[in-house]
Amino acid sequence: MERFTTLTGVAAPLPIVNVDTDMIIPKQFLKTIKRTGLGKSVFYEMRYDDSGAENPDFVLNQPAWRGASILVAGDNFGCGSSREHAPWALLDFGIRCIIAPSFADIFYNNCFKNGILPIRLPQADVDRLMDDAKRGANATVTVDLEAQEIRGPDGGVIRFDIDPFRKHCLLNGLDDIGLTLEKADAITAFEQQRAQQFPWLAA
Repeated sequence: MERFTTLTGVAAPLPIVNVDTDMIIPKQFLKTIKRTGLGKSVFYEMRYDDSGAENPDFVLNQPAWRGASILVAGDNFGCGSSREHAPWALLDFGIRCIIAPSFADIFYNNCFKNGILPIRLPQADVDRLMDDAKRGANATVTVDLEAQEIRGPDGGVIRFDIDPFRKHCLLNGLDDIGLTLEKADAITAFEQQRAQQFPWLAA
């Protein structure tokens, strides 16, 4: 998993509440277990019309936000089914950070496991960042995970909270497998000790 330390990029405004996982990645794209290639289908029903052509009114299709790496969203983002394809699709598109007043619990947890930083902020702070995001590529936002700060285009700073363990995992690029491998020496030592104490179990 790629480390998350400091991210500076364009923030796309998505002022919609209750964006569910089917809106993020519709069910017809869930047939794969690959984590790559899903970015082209993220927000499919909003990004494309019935003919498959891009909807020019959707924010991520507009030149100012086409390369966005930060998403500023409405309340209860990621609700609905627990599909892990949702953070996969967002990450494959290039989104590394999502800022919203609240998230659905399962989606929130899945973001951390896939290298995306979800940040919960009071509505007033989200509104402020939403206004910044509407300025497009002329107003980049910096998210500093180590300092737990968001720096806006005009120099304003918003602090955010994060669980220390989740912060450690993102800073060091550790998913569940990476966390286990951190303990590889201890696991090997335990297995060797157990084999000596209970040799019949190793037979």
